[in-house]
Amino acid sequence: MIRSFFLLFVLFFSLQANAKVKYSEFIDTQLQLTMKMSDANLTQEEIAKLVEKQDRLYEKTLYKVMAQKQSYINDVKDYSSEIFSLKKIIAINKRAGNFYAVKRDEAQIDAYLIAKNINLLVRNVLLSLDAPNIEAFETKLNEYTTLNQKQLSKIIKHDYKGYMNIPGTASVIVALRENVKEFYALQEVNNDVIAYLYKFEKRMYSLNKFSKYHLVNVVIMLSSLSGVHAIDSLLMPLGLNVVKIIIIVFLSLIIFFIRKLFYFIFEKYLHNSSYLQEYSQDILHRTSKTIDAVIVVININMVAYVYNNFSSSREISDFFNIVYTILVTYFVYIVINTVALVNLEKFTKDASSVKAELINVGIKIINFFIFLIGFLFILYFAGVNLTALLSGLGIGGFAVAFAAKDTISNFFGTLAILASDAFSQGDWVEINGKEGTVVEIGLRLTTLRTFDNALIAIPNGTFASADIKNWNKRKLGRRIKMKLGVKYDSKRQDINNAIKEIRQMLIDHPDIATKDTKYEHIARRHGKVAKLVSEDDLEGVKRTLLVYLDEFADSSINILVYCFSKSVEWEEWLRTKQDVMEKIMEIFEKNNLEFAFPSLSIYDESKGFK
Repeated sequence: MIRSFFLLFVLFFSLQANAKVKYSEFIDTQLQLTMKMSDANLTQEEIAKLVEKQDRLYEKTLYKVMAQKQSYINDVKDYSSEIFSLKKIIAINKRAGNFYAVKRDEAQIDAYLIAKNINLLVRNVLLSLDAPNIEAFETKLNEYTTLNQKQLSKIIKHDYKGYMNIPGTASVIVALRENVKEFYALQEVNNDVIAYLYKFEKRMYSLNKFSKYHLVNVVIMLSSLSGVHAIDSLLMPLGLNVVKIIIIVFLSLIIFFIRKLFYFIFEKYLHNSSYLQEYSQDILHRTSKTIDAVIVVININMVAYVYNNFSSSREISDFFNIVYTILVTYFVYIVINTVALVNLEKFTKDASSVKAELINVGIKIINFFIFLIGFLFILYFAGVNLTALLSGLGIGGFAVAFAAKDTISNFFGTLAILASDAFSQGDWVEINGKEGTVVEIGLRLTTLRTFDNALIAIPNGTFASADIKNWNKRKLGRRIKMKLGVKYDSKRQDINNAIKEIRQMLIDHPDIATKDTKYEHIARRHGKVAKLVSEDDLEGVKRTLLVYLDEFADSSINILVYCFSKSVEWEEWLRTKQDVMEKIMEIFEKNNLEFAFPSLSIYDESKGFK
């Protein structure tokens, strides 16, 4: 009687243990989907529908978890009471010799442990969302998924596959088969959770940032709309979604209004400033593009911050700080040089006694310090230790200068080249008889590529005493010079007519520069550094046009043609020169003139002269 009661007791608790287990609403639903997808009788279309349903469930769960993040962190279900009860029942069944009941409950315990492992993974991932940037979060995600897999490998050391298809209709056998199926299905659920965590990692990190601004519920509401969801699925490969685009547009509008406000305040400040008032229009005109560039960079910075899920890495921050430094330095440079340019125009009009060279050097020194300060800020943002750098330069300066005087000479030669703008990369130059195209201006050497395709390396220190001829420092005017020899038997009137027609032809020629040819100088157009020099000579502008009878040569009467083509490009210059020569030939034919060539007349004295 006691034995029968004991068996009934064990059976009762066994049946209770095998009652439907609710791990969680999410896990139970995923279990059902996973088991359905493992059905061999399903068609491909049915499987696709189940996968789509699974995707929707994971996305819905994501929003639910992020909306109640703290509760999920604080209340992690570990199934300790269920596992404890099952262990007690297993001990009873072992003593009673109920082998299948033991295996049934062992499979159930392992299933609980897998579910617990999933819950712990989700909790750890939620905690790691507060990482300072997405890269740190990804590192934590990798750590926790690795830990999850290690724990899973310990849980699944038991092999229950032999019991999955065990025959029998007894309740214990049926329950054993169901628990084994759940055990293996939960392993797939665990792996699916990891896969979807990686799939949603950026979205999770972004939603967590929204929670700091108390916008997560608004974002979830928008994302749950069917139309928004469809658009998000298209934008997701690009790292975007509708909410991000709305925020980016909103920030862009704010920055646009800030830009308008800044222009208003800046203009008002310039007009009210007693010192800058007279330069206000020039400063506003020449700094407008720089200010616009700063606003654009700020906008790009904000867009990058939002796009990167409201985080910014150290590298990105340093990059934008360097860009801001460059723009601010250039802004100060433009303002100072605008003031200098206006003052130089005054000096020119007032015939000031201040030497132009002194003014130019002073402006260069100011510009040097502007760029030096900007460069030091760039080094600082690039991570260079300025204290150590400057200390090292001060202590070791004398030793370095003595040991590497040639190197230093070449380095300062480089600075001299860059500062003087004597030539640039790609220029056609002639230096101490060496002619070619400048390939590179290095710290020590300048390399030239000659026209016969050889490479010449010239130390930069030699340029201090070198003669440099730069053929590229021409903006308007490449010389066309020729002597036209006509025969001595030509008539004077024909020669004069030809000279007048050649001169008029050159004046009327569309590709020949004349005194009426217009040219807007770069310094005026772009607000370059002001200098008291001839603008034509500084930028290489020639408009000279001369056609005159030049000399009586041995075999001809020579006409000098001296003019400049508008284009300085070689091919265009050759084309213009050819056209001029053809027109000169037409003029000679029209005026009955012939080109002379060297000739020698021999007279035989024995025959006398007739």
